[in-house]
Amino acid sequence: MIRIVVIALIVIVAWIVILKLTREIRTANVDWKGWAFIAGFIALAFYLSHVTGIRGF
Repeated sequence: MIRIVVIALIVIVAWIVILKLTREIRTANVDWKGWAFIAGFIALAFYLSHVTGIRGF
């Protein structure tokens, strides 16, 4: 029973944090091209690591 309460509290806190972050991001002037480049670079690294079988980490 205590596990359910702890998990519920964690979910509630995570939800509040996500809501606050989305509000901050909407009001902030964010360089989305830079973030997209970083995300694409990381995705490409994982994809190439998967395809070639070379693990660098």
